[in-house]
Amino acid sequence: MTPRPCVAVLFGGRSSEHAISLITARGVLRAIDREKWDVVTVGIATSGEWFLCPQEELERLLDENPIAELPVGEDLVSLPLKVGENELIVRQAGSCGETVTRDRHIDVVLPLLHGPFGEDGTLQGLLELADLRYVGCGVTASAVGMDKHFMKLAFEAAGMEVGPYTVVTDRQWALDPVGVRERIAALGFPVFVKPARAGSSFGITKVDRPEELDAAIETAREHDRKLVVEAGIVGREIECAVLQGRGTDPARTSMPGEIEIVDEHAFYDFEAKYVSQASARLSCPADLPQEATDAIRAGAVTAFEALDGEGLCRADFFYTPDGRVVINEVNTMPGFTPISMYPRMWAASGLDYARLIDELLGLAMERPVGLR
Repeated sequence: MTPRPCVAVLFGGRSSEHAISLITARGVLRAIDREKWDVVTVGIATSGEWFLCPQEELERLLDENPIAELPVGEDLVSLPLKVGENELIVRQAGSCGETVTRDRHIDVVLPLLHGPFGEDGTLQGLLELADLRYVGCGVTASAVGMDKHFMKLAFEAAGMEVGPYTVVTDRQWALDPVGVRERIAALGFPVFVKPARAGSSFGITKVDRPEELDAAIETAREHDRKLVVEAGIVGREIECAVLQGRGTDPARTSMPGEIEIVDEHAFYDFEAKYVSQASARLSCPADLPQEATDAIRAGAVTAFEALDGEGLCRADFFYTPDGRVVINEVNTMPGFTPISMYPRMWAASGLDYARLIDELLGLAMERPVGLR
């Protein structure tokens, strides 16, 4: 019998989105087709160690605490040390103090990490150096897609409409806070103060009055020294899932979806995204005029291509009362739990969770290593 391809599923990581990654991994590991894929599960601690983390251990942790943190395991893992080798190196201290080393063959990596040191091109660069195939966007697309500033520049260069914004660096805030406040005030209130390179609503504050601004900036700076401040846009928040085409086929899009948040959630926050399905209701397809649906789906592909995307992304838009479609951002490794928007939009569009995972792995297996 032909052996099944082996997938190394990576989860955890060093970012503030560590717990989200664990929730994502549990959903994927429960759904992945074990008749088609062999699986090795690799946890990454917040302190940076890589180690084998059995699925049952992950399940136990999350049953005890839905916002858990991985303890470091005994079987430490490192990537291949030589191009052309496809074996993870597993090390464990022996009974006499010696280190026992063994290899574990892998064919493709499925990185289920969100935020810095996972979704931002750093991990992708490491996998490129090791000549390993992996799911998702490459180094450049991941880095640009993580940085809300450079992302907007890429969208503008592609001719997309972007809402008014300003960028605040650590140096600018230290040297000229008055000037920073004036630039932000020129946008008009309300504004949204965001870390430039964080996700999952961490560090984001809606600011309605000037006197709230300094506290919002300091909250965002806890997550990133670079901030993006966006003018509030009146409009419906519409999302669209993108999936790379096979071979030379164009990228595919789901039907657009719209999230309705229950009253106790000021915006689409951590609990609504990852913990409580009752906190957010998805309408997919969103109730939109046909021309708006078409524009959003086309815009999602344009945004994906503007970043030179691979694998997948989720594109987020505002649909304004006067019929404009304004790009907000993309997410190159969107939340991927069973209740996350990306898989739910595909499920509503005819591609269920398990088949979506299978398709992403198949795309990764087709991609060449090296420069593309």
